[in-house]
Amino acid sequence: MSKEQSYVLKAWEVTVRKTQQAKKRANSVFGTVSVSPHTDNDTSTDENDDETSTNRSSLEEFYHAERVLPNGDYYTGQWYDSFPHGHGKYLWTDGCMYIGDWYNGKTMGNGKFGWPSGATYEGEFKSGYMDGTGTYTGPSGDAYKGQWVMNLKHGHGVKSFANGDAYDGEWRRGLQEGHGRYQWSDGCHYTGEWKNGTIYGKGSFVWTNGNRYDGCWDEGFPRGNGTYKWDDGSFYVGNWSKDPEEMNGTYYPSGNEGNLEWDPKDLFDNLSEYTICSGERVPMLPSQKKLSVWNSSKRIEKPRRVSVDGRVSVGVDRAFEKMNMWGNETGEEGTDLRKELDAELMRLEAEGIRSLKSSPVPMKLPKAGRKQGETISKGHRNYDLMLNLQLGIRHSVGRQAPAASLDLKPSAFDPKDKIWRRFPREGTKYTPPHQSTEFKWKDYCPLVFRSLRKLFKVDPADYMLSICGDDALRELSSPGKSGSFFYLTNDDRYMIKTMKKSETKVLLRMLAAYYNHVRAFENSLVIRFFGLHCVRLNGPTQKKVRFVIMGNLFCSKYSVHRIFDLKGSSLGRTTDKPESEIDSNTILKDRDLSFIFRLQKAWYQEFTRQIDKDCEFLEQERIMDYSLLVGIHFRESSVAGDLIPSGAKTPIGESDEEACHRLSRAEVDQLLSDPSRWASIRLGTNMPARAERTVRKSSDSELELVGEPTGEFYEVVLIFGIIDILQDYDISKKLEHAYKSIQYDPSSISAVDPKQYSRRFRDFIFKAFTDDN
Repeated sequence: MSKEQSYVLKAWEVTVRKTQQAKKRANSVFGTVSVSPHTDNDTSTDENDDETSTNRSSLEEFYHAERVLPNGDYYTGQWYDSFPHGHGKYLWTDGCMYIGDWYNGKTMGNGKFGWPSGATYEGEFKSGYMDGTGTYTGPSGDAYKGQWVMNLKHGHGVKSFANGDAYDGEWRRGLQEGHGRYQWSDGCHYTGEWKNGTIYGKGSFVWTNGNRYDGCWDEGFPRGNGTYKWDDGSFYVGNWSKDPEEMNGTYYPSGNEGNLEWDPKDLFDNLSEYTICSGERVPMLPSQKKLSVWNSSKRIEKPRRVSVDGRVSVGVDRAFEKMNMWGNETGEEGTDLRKELDAELMRLEAEGIRSLKSSPVPMKLPKAGRKQGETISKGHRNYDLMLNLQLGIRHSVGRQAPAASLDLKPSAFDPKDKIWRRFPREGTKYTPPHQSTEFKWKDYCPLVFRSLRKLFKVDPADYMLSICGDDALRELSSPGKSGSFFYLTNDDRYMIKTMKKSETKVLLRMLAAYYNHVRAFENSLVIRFFGLHCVRLNGPTQKKVRFVIMGNLFCSKYSVHRIFDLKGSSLGRTTDKPESEIDSNTILKDRDLSFIFRLQKAWYQEFTRQIDKDCEFLEQERIMDYSLLVGIHFRESSVAGDLIPSGAKTPIGESDEEACHRLSRAEVDQLLSDPSRWASIRLGTNMPARAERTVRKSSDSELELVGEPTGEFYEVVLIFGIIDILQDYDISKKLEHAYKSIQYDPSSISAVDPKQYSRRFRDFIFKAFTDDN
């Protein structure tokens, strides 16, 4: 007998024993329950009942069931294949109630959920979540009607507050974001842009007396260019800020008399009275409610609970799916058992043979790599260059300058806007004495990068301390493929990259578009630039070293276990290291990818939207050859270094407390119930996700970059961003494309037209990242 046949026979024997015992326990506890088919006409003869009972066991039709469950919950409605399916009513013992559509035990479709407090939600459900179009009415009078995604207001919606305020506009992740109109109970209203539940961007505030402010806002107050108008026609135009040093403008009266004694600060005092109402919180999310289920386990004979989205509580296996929760409804035990055995046998046979033939090797936690880089100490070949760099940055960042507004003039982006400064060893009026070699320092577009650091919320003192502090920089062991060298600050917050002249020209050319893009999209995934500089060393060669300062993507509280550099091309996109040499610092490529990353729905929508926007920006700037750098932090591993799949039991030798924490379903619901906590998760920085392992078939074509999913999931945290955005489609790349197209498939090579590159990149990324349904 072969191993496959032996496995199938043993699986059949085990299934027979377990199913018979499960049937006996279920019948002994629940008893045999007779139910009638759900029809419009309730009158039926005994003969019809017998006939229906026979058809029921063979055709598995819908049934109408009514039952008080062991824990006191009550259900009445349609039933199919051991779960609510169709229309039904479920009443929990705490007073919550759901009336509406079910699908295989999940609240799916239209329905109404009521809380004991009197709050109600009526609308669309999906997998237990309020998802779609619906109306929520709170116990104190708050009401929201509009779009929902996973229990959060997301899309267009109208909300009226109990205090008389009202908002009509766009929502994202439970907070006002986009364009909307907020009206206070006294009649004053604001119309314009919002972000994270606050007034942010361009908009207009109108008072009931006819006065109004039109301009830029930041966190509920004027910030930047704006105009305040009185009803008599006079107005004030200028730059607004809470900081008096940044505040400046001009008053224009309408006639001889006006508001000459008016102080712009009065506007801030007045607006402080107009706060945005936060509204009520949903007391208990529908997806947190549980259904009473009877577990068929041998060892545990007590009711277990399954959430209304159909997922079982932690620790419950899949056996309950194969038994009838309410006992033997048909009385045709032989038929039911035969069906159950057939289905279970087919599943076990498929899983057993698949596991024998193609089950991937269990995954190990990647070994930790050494801290990257060689410390640049005295005697290092680049020691003087490091000192020059630190002196120049200390001079540029620490130099006194007027407060920078985020609204920059076109002249600020002129490549000719640069400052040269000589640094002799003895020092000058503007530079300090130093022990390094004499050099010249160039600062490109200083006002733009000062504004970028401000936009990215970089504190100047912290910035200088990271780069110019007592701790030396670290030089990475080998230069990149482009020939550039990379340096890391000791705290890992910033990366410094040497630049070719062509790359410098590209950055300066696209700087205005880059600035506008990252300002418009706070969650942009493109790499962040903080400064562009040049050091010209004294000597006969007058060597110039250009470098850019960037944020280090992997400076995070989470340790990175795996790194992937993803482009969407296949030619040469594999690592050249053997498995034994791969550690947490090894950068793997497209053909090495062995996961599909599944994000929560709202996060996935945000991800796809931002990828589209970033790729459109890069395509417009004729940029190609960029990639998505992805770092993976695995949340669960055993003492022995084995990765623990989602839902697996704690390994022997580890207690539950010792097991690594992961973002459970309950934690997700708790997070969604409080939208303010959403701000702690930023796109690309610390994204919780599930990584589904994939395997490649030997017959996979070279162009197939994403393998077949295995159903093996791991709880992970993802850190990712778009890097290498300074390569335009110049003549060298066009020649490379022409040459390689003769030898290889043109669609497999990296050097392609920016439009084609963008399309291919997005197609691949949206296969590697998907919605976690």
